[in-house]
Formats: sequence, structure tokens, C-alpha cells
Amino acid sequence: MLYLINNAFLASLALGLVAGLLAGLFGIGGGLVIVPVLALLFTAQGFPAERVLLMAVATSLATIILTAISSVAAHHRLGAVVWTKVLRMSLMIMVGAAIGAVVAKQIPADVLRYMLVVFLVYVGTLMALQVQPKPGAAQQTIWMDCSVAVVIGLLSSIVGIGGGTLTVPYLVHGQMPMRNAVAVASACGLPIAVAGSVSYALLGWNVTDLPAWSLGYVYLPAFVGVGLCSILTAPLGAKLANKLPAAKLKRYFSILLFVMAVNLSWH
Repeated sequence: MLYLINNAFLASLALGLVAGLLAGLFGIGGGLVIVPVLALLFTAQGFPAERVLLMAVATSLATIILTAISSVAAHHRLGAVVWTKVLRMSLMIMVGAAIGAVVAKQIPADVLRYMLVVFLVYVGTLMALQVQPKPGAAQQTIWMDCSVAVVIGLLSSIVGIGGGTLTVPYLVHGQMPMRNAVAVASACGLPIAVAGSVSYALLGWNVTDLPAWSLGYVYLPAFVGVGLCSILTAPLGAKLANKLPAAKLKRYFSILLFVMAVNLSWH
């Protein structure tokens, strides 16, 4: 058992380094990479097949707590976070994330897997085609913000991401500058991660066939390994983003997402 835990921890350290680098480089949440790789890792470790994806999603959300705090602090120092918008959306985002965890537990493992595959293909296509959110003229009332926040929290909690892929287009459509939209999305990732991971931990609290060192559905060795290392490499990724050809890199990354989608669909 100790051998399995050590293996998972070491693999998670490497995953965290890569996820943090990619998150900083492409401005996306590491969950897009963390969930499918953890799913493969947990399968290789012999975790119960019907628990693998739930644990991957739950653990991914837990790691996002650490990276979101780091990201929000950086955006706040730059004065980019529109806190009124964050506060308006946060409560309902947490409600949506908690509901998403409950929904995900009821979904059959294969259905959950294909939902993740579809999401990976969706984001990969956006990156391959260099699709950028387009400013709109939508008047975003408090009721619209709250309604959209529930949906963002729900979907993000089901697939284990911080929600930036969904939040940024919505904010930009409401005529928020991209710089502020990314900052607000990063801040909104924190309540998604907290509510989602806590919900998954509670939902799995009395499940008896989970591996040792699990906090509900959150696998602690992977959480620590991925979380700590992703914090270290995210700033490096952000610096590289200003020096490397972004358009070409995004197309390469889209290929990685497609490969992970195919891999998941065959397991």
C-alpha cells in the first residue's frame, strides 16, 4: 500500500509541474490536464473502476484551491479583479458547484467519462481554431449573473475545472475587458474549487471501498503533489507565454487535448 501511495505521489509531483506550466502558458485551468491524467493514474493504481473519475474530478478541484489563491493574488496586485462582480457571482457559483458534485455522483461512470471527453474536444477545438470570446452588448443584471453562475459552478464541478473556459466568454460578452474577465474568472475559480471539493469529500465520506489516504473522493497524496508543484510552475508558464509563439503553442496543446480525449474514450 505504501508503495502505491509513493508512486501516486511521485507521479502527481510530475503532473503538477506540467499542469502548472500549461495553466500559466495558456491561461486555462490545470483541470483540463489534471482530470484525464489522474484518471489514468488511478486506474493504473488499481482504484475501483466506478470511483476513478469521481476521485480524479474531486482531487482536481482540490488542487485548484491552491492554484486559484496564487492566481487571484497575482491578479489583485495588478488591480485587474473586479471584486463587485466576483462577490455577485460567488455565492451562486458555490451553490452550482455543490449541486454538480451531487449530480456527478449519480451519473454512471461511463456517462461521466464521455462528458469529460466531449468537454476536452470542445476546448481543444476552440484552441485549434484560435476562437476568441467576442465582446457583446448584453446587459448583465444581477439575476443573469446569478443564473449563469449556477450553471458555471455546476458544469465546472462535474468535469473538475476552475470554470475559466466558461466564465471568460460570459464576462467578455458583457463588455468586460479581457484582462479583467480573466482576473474575475480566476477569482471565481476559488469558490468553485472550495464548494466542489468539499462536497465531493462529504459525499464520499462513508464510502468504504476508497483507497487509503482518501478524504472522501479527494485522494490526498495526489492533491498535495499536484497542488504544490503547479503553484511553482504556473508563474514560469506565464512568463513563457510572453516569449513563445502563442498561436502555434495553442494548436499543439489542442492536439494534446484530443489525444487525452481519445485515450479516455477507450478506457
